[in-house]
Formats: sequence, structure tokens, C-alpha cells
Amino acid sequence: MLEPGTNAPDFTLATTQDNSFTLSKNKGKRTILAFYPADWSPVCTDQMSLYNEMLDYFSNLNATLVGISVDGKWCHAAFSHNRKLDFPLLSDFERKGFVSKKYEAFDDQAGESFRALFVIDENGFIRWTYLSPPNANPGADGIIQALEELNQQQLMK
Repeated sequence: MLEPGTNAPDFTLATTQDNSFTLSKNKGKRTILAFYPADWSPVCTDQMSLYNEMLDYFSNLNATLVGISVDGKWCHAAFSHNRKLDFPLLSDFERKGFVSKKYEAFDDQAGESFRALFVIDENGFIRWTYLSPPNANPGADGIIQALEELNQQQLMK
């Protein structure tokens, strides 16, 4: 995985048939990238549902959350609708895993993204990363701690 301090590689991925997300357009705001293996799997479903419950907290810490997997945009649309998710799921399907590979968060053997988390600061630098065991929900504690530490660092400036 890319290390903290690295400039986060820019990308554009589809969120729906007609919309996309470009990382560089989110400058000035923190971004949480939550790479995950697949829609509909039990662990991924729990993980994304938890993050949906944490959206207000993330927002209060000036952070936008996006989920990323190699599932297609139609699969994401069905999953998001079914789980009532209020954050975008990005499809890394075209050129399978292209963005996951940029972040060194792609499992070549399985052909899917690792369960990997990145917190990117307002200037586009990776500030925190976490690679979760494949069948474990990483929760939100590490994300929250990383965002709160960024707040503390800003206060000290």
C-alpha cells in the first residue's frame, strides 16, 4: 500500500451511469478512500453500513467518504439502493482494478481490491492507511483517530 506522506494519485471513477468522482476536485476537503472486495459480501455489507452511520461524524471532521471496489456501476447502484447508502460507491471495473493498483490495494490473485483504508488531507497527501485482514471489518475507529489527529495538527499551527 502507498505510505502516509505520499501524494495521493488522482483518479476519476464512475459513481453511476451519468456521474463520476474525481479526487482532485475534492481538494480543500479530506477524503476517506475505503477500498473493499465486493458488494453484497457479509463483511463488506457490514463495513459499508457502519460507514453510512458515521457520515455525519466524518462530515464534521471535514471529510468525504467514498467506497471503491471492482464491481460495476450497476452492481453498486443496486447495493447502494438496497443498503440505503448516502455516500458514493466508485466503480473500479473498467480497466479492472486500475485505481486499486495505483494505491497498491489490489489483490491480483483474487482479482479484487484489498480491504484498505486511506485518509487523504486537504492538500491531496495520504495521511493514514490501514490494511485490514480479508474477513475482518476494520471499523471506523482508525479513521476517526486519523481525522482527529489532523484537527489537532491544524490547531497547533
